[in-house]
Amino acid sequence: MNKIILLFGVLLFNHTNTNAQVINRKARETADKASQRVDNKASQGIDKGLDKVEEGIGNIFKKKEKKKKEANAATQTKTDTVVAPASYGANTSTAVKKNSKFDFEPGNKVIQFDDFNRLSIGDFPAEYNSNTSGEVVNIPGKNGKWLSLTKNGCIVPDYTNKLPENFTLEFELGINTDPSNNYSGFGLNFSVDKANLMKDMFFNAGNAVIYLHPGAATASVFVNPIAGSEITNDVQMPEWDVREGSNKNFTKVSVWRQKGRLRIYVNENKVFDVPRFFVETASYSFAFFRSFFGDCEVYVTNIRYAIAGEDLRARLMKEGKFSTTGITFDINSDKIKTESKAVLDEIGSLLQTNADIKLKIVGHTDNDGDAAANIILSQKRAVAIKTTLVNNYGIDAGRLITEGKGETEALNTNTTAAEKAANRRVEFVKF
Repeated sequence: MNKIILLFGVLLFNHTNTNAQVINRKARETADKASQRVDNKASQGIDKGLDKVEEGIGNIFKKKEKKKKEANAATQTKTDTVVAPASYGANTSTAVKKNSKFDFEPGNKVIQFDDFNRLSIGDFPAEYNSNTSGEVVNIPGKNGKWLSLTKNGCIVPDYTNKLPENFTLEFELGINTDPSNNYSGFGLNFSVDKANLMKDMFFNAGNAVIYLHPGAATASVFVNPIAGSEITNDVQMPEWDVREGSNKNFTKVSVWRQKGRLRIYVNENKVFDVPRFFVETASYSFAFFRSFFGDCEVYVTNIRYAIAGEDLRARLMKEGKFSTTGITFDINSDKIKTESKAVLDEIGSLLQTNADIKLKIVGHTDNDGDAAANIILSQKRAVAIKTTLVNNYGIDAGRLITEGKGETEALNTNTTAAEKAANRRVEFVKF
């Protein structure tokens, strides 16, 4: 028992003199010892001591040093890098970079879209498992409905079980006040063990985590492989910074997986590009979580989860057409949203390098609103895309024709939010 007390004292002392990686290592050592308890029933007294140590480590991890956070935010630059192993256990390495290039391409096959409009104010969606509390709300000055997460904990969407090797996840994210820069923040937890999705500590092997903290305007990555070296890094995230006033309380997050690679974008800034984020052979599952020191409400809406497929040229050459939901517009408008740029860049490049290709641009809508008005709106949107390709990419207008079909060629029953999102698409057909 004296040894356990001494170990606990040493851990507390190290909290003020060591960095977060040491704390992580101590946590894992504790976890390793805890896993041996089943085979050592005689050590029940030691078990109680270990419980105290684990509890202490959890508190240490949660209460991040404020000075260290401020120092990181002051010293990080737009070209921050972290060394990541080329193969775990090897000495070679590659750089994980933070840069501002917005090359995000949303997946084409929409699996889930959730704007929570189907729910009444005060409800919690049944499609999400959770160990915390929340409710659907309206936010003054913001469109639509939002899921407000009022307490720390985890939220596991049913539809993100066994993530595919290529997918995108987009959502709008907000917070109502400055929660201080302690604790982890808002997070994305990817794990090969579903049991780890609702745990308060994310040191477990097989977990890969992204943290976004508006109280410190920083983003963090932590990959803890089952075997090999871990990846950690903190970078600046000025796009979500409550210290800058209410105009920085809300942002958009885009997640893009391509096999082992993960890219994270906040608004149009690429925050992380990690080539070996997904390193395990087993399937990953996913959870959102929030961990803030101060009282606050965290809001999320317009969650779009889609499978990414072949590139546009491959689909066009194989099928003579392709469809995308990656070109988006303001509500009831033909104004193209800025996040559509990556898809437009790819189409523009395709046309620039293949001068013989001519395309019909066909606009489609969901069934919301008047059917005749939707025909007109879809035609205007197709024309807006043509105008952009001509003006911004130098494409000959004679190679492009337009058509609007509104809701007349729906891909599904147009009843759920996900089905409606799939129908709000633009089709490109060779002619």
